[in-house]
Amino acid sequence: MAETEASATHRLAAVRAEIAAHNRRYYEEDAPVISDREYDRLYRELLDLEARFPKLVTPDSPSRRVGGKAAKAFSPVTHRTPMLSLDNTYSEEEVGAFYRRIEKLLPNEKVPVVIEPKVDGVAISLLYENGRLRHAATRGDGTVGEDVTQNIRTIRSVPERLKGDVPSLLEVRGEVFMTKAGFAKLNAERAEAGLPVFANPRNSAAGSLKQLDPVITAQRPLGVIFYATGAVKGVELTHHSKLFALLKKLGLPCSETWWEADSLAGILKAIHELEQVRHGFVYETDGAVVKVDDFAQRESLGTTAKSPRWAMAFKYEADRVETKLLDILIQVGRTGVLTPVAALVPVFVSGSTVARATLHNQEEIERKDLRIGDTVVLEKAGEVIPAIVSARADLRDGSEKKFRMPANCPVCGSEVVKDEGQVAVRCVNAQCPAQLKRRIEHYASRGAMDIEGLGEAMVEQLVTRNLVHDVSGIYRLTSEDLLGLERMGEKSVAKLIDAIERSKAQPLWRLLFGIGILHVGVSAARALADHFANLNEMMAASPEELQRIPDVGEVVGTSIAQFFAEPSNRSMIEKLRAAGLRLTSEPKAPVAGNSQIKGTTWVITGTLSRPREEIVEEIVRQGGKVSGSVSKKTSYVLAGEEAGSKLEKARKLGLKIISEENFRELIAR
Repeated sequence: MAETEASATHRLAAVRAEIAAHNRRYYEEDAPVISDREYDRLYRELLDLEARFPKLVTPDSPSRRVGGKAAKAFSPVTHRTPMLSLDNTYSEEEVGAFYRRIEKLLPNEKVPVVIEPKVDGVAISLLYENGRLRHAATRGDGTVGEDVTQNIRTIRSVPERLKGDVPSLLEVRGEVFMTKAGFAKLNAERAEAGLPVFANPRNSAAGSLKQLDPVITAQRPLGVIFYATGAVKGVELTHHSKLFALLKKLGLPCSETWWEADSLAGILKAIHELEQVRHGFVYETDGAVVKVDDFAQRESLGTTAKSPRWAMAFKYEADRVETKLLDILIQVGRTGVLTPVAALVPVFVSGSTVARATLHNQEEIERKDLRIGDTVVLEKAGEVIPAIVSARADLRDGSEKKFRMPANCPVCGSEVVKDEGQVAVRCVNAQCPAQLKRRIEHYASRGAMDIEGLGEAMVEQLVTRNLVHDVSGIYRLTSEDLLGLERMGEKSVAKLIDAIERSKAQPLWRLLFGIGILHVGVSAARALADHFANLNEMMAASPEELQRIPDVGEVVGTSIAQFFAEPSNRSMIEKLRAAGLRLTSEPKAPVAGNSQIKGTTWVITGTLSRPREEIVEEIVRQGGKVSGSVSKKTSYVLAGEEAGSKLEKARKLGLKIISEENFRELIAR
């Protein structure tokens, strides 16, 4: 027994630490890295271990806590009544056990329940006093949340003042969500602007709600739905089924779809009916919530430290469908990386038809044992990018074919290589048409040379018609060339010619980033432009000199030297010079003596309200430096929405982390 308890102690510590890390990512950073199902499996393991070894239960266990702590960027708000979280299950048998348990706790009583959609959003609590909104707060740790009142006020469906006969005090609970249509539109706009897309509507809603600038929140397609109350004065509530009418009367948006049941058969019937209609809602749903209707019965049933005994969430399995893997195609990116993509028999899943799914690399295909001709299981589960989960090996008839990455590029026929220690397979032909298209798109992107009008469709035509052979060819385009292209009238042509002309004045660091040297990002491009007076000096530098430059290092320095050693790249640079582009570094502007940014080093992470390059320009203008990696030498970490590993490392190092609003204040001072 001692050995078993010792091993349980060790495993409990590991599970608690893992759950705590996932709680932080989900509740505080709004950037989960595992699915709900994986998290629920971990949490169930924790509960099982604690049930078997009650002596090992600790007060700080995740089983005794709700959510995460309030973020320091927002003022704390103490809820009038705790915001507990629900126990959940994927099993209909456990729903039955839940209902039998409450029947046993309430002997000789009929126990009616209400079944309603489980909205996949961010829990919120609003406090109205005499009908006027006083504050809004996130769940936080269940007792103390974050004050997001100004952001909630930007959601049009949230009333500033309640209608009609208002209670003297009403704490109303609900969920902030991003509409599915709005989410798709937002991601399309972000992709067009060269910004990272959001993973799912829930993360997008959480990030939007926690913006420090309400103007940004107001621009996001957010909605809210209310389904519960906390503290209430001035109105008598006896049954949950009566709450919806009250909320509607007060002008608060609430669910129009819900069921009543007084038996297990009725509950399961409602759960099945909800599953059939849930994809028609404007918001994402991931389950059904079963709640005891009578508030007096709820009082008798009580709560645990974390959850009410009178409610449970049944979560639907992630939407999975089966389809046929017709082929595995290869896409070639701007750096020559070959990415396998599954071509599927089109299938409808989670509200849209899917015909393609990325497979990332050969290793993933082998790990999942996918073969051309397989029947495969496809999952979407609210994610932006569909994924193949597995193959139905039991349905194989022997005609299926194993996939191997090609030895030659499927576009240009050149030999492909795989660097030691890397999973990526790369086409080494710099003139490969597929690479050329992606390189020109990158060169013209907002973060690089910012040539408006030179998007994917235009680049496709330019390369297909042999009008450009590298990025320097952009500057040899004439009005006559462009007028011969699809959807290009005189006005469109004039605008594009003007945008190309204006790009010639872009600073050297943008050109360095735009020409697409492998491993050279914005930070390295700026460091190079700061170090060398002009591009000639940079091209003549030895690999050792390049490697000594801060933010460059060995890998990037070697890549730069190899790039400029290539005759075709040197020829391209000469053509850019002849076209009149700026190949010299800008003289550094004098820095104000009282600047609080002078001499500091910054790392920027996450999504911000304006283009990152504008913020970098502001820091550099005031004498600061922007780095691509976090270290002990970092003075400030500017963290935006959905910041990831850099923010986590900054916290571990105890660095100063500031929001975009704090940054604006610092600049103003």
